[in-house]
Amino acid sequence: MNVLTFSTKEKYELIDITKDIEKFVEGVKEGVCIVYTPHATAGIVINENWDDSVRKDFINLLNKLIPEGKWEHDKIDNNGAAHLKSAIIGPSEVIPIKDGKLQLGRWQSIMFCEFDGPRHERKVYVKVIKCT
Repeated sequence: MNVLTFSTKEKYELIDITKDIEKFVEGVKEGVCIVYTPHATAGIVINENWDDSVRKDFINLLNKLIPEGKWEHDKIDNNGAAHLKSAIIGPSEVIPIKDGKLQLGRWQSIMFCEFDGPRHERKVYVKVIKCT
């Protein structure tokens, strides 16, 4: 299994990790790539990354749906909204591989979603399963 380790800089951040993951699938004729983060206040999503407004809209929507400062868990460590956002987005994605390439759509990217940053160390596990 491969591991990506990095820091985040903002409280809310979508970080494109596609290029890092593409390195792990080179040479795989056919298979699947599982991308997973083990953090309860982060997630993995596939969406457009070409236009920065999509990332901003994504974060703005989640902040409207799940505002800060009104959750029971905030009494413990003030990040209840981050846990809820993470649960809705989910910790993983599975992407098919064909001829050494992730089968993403033209505008799609794999993004790490930070909901409780900045954090010194975040991890993403990448498992490539060959089918042939």
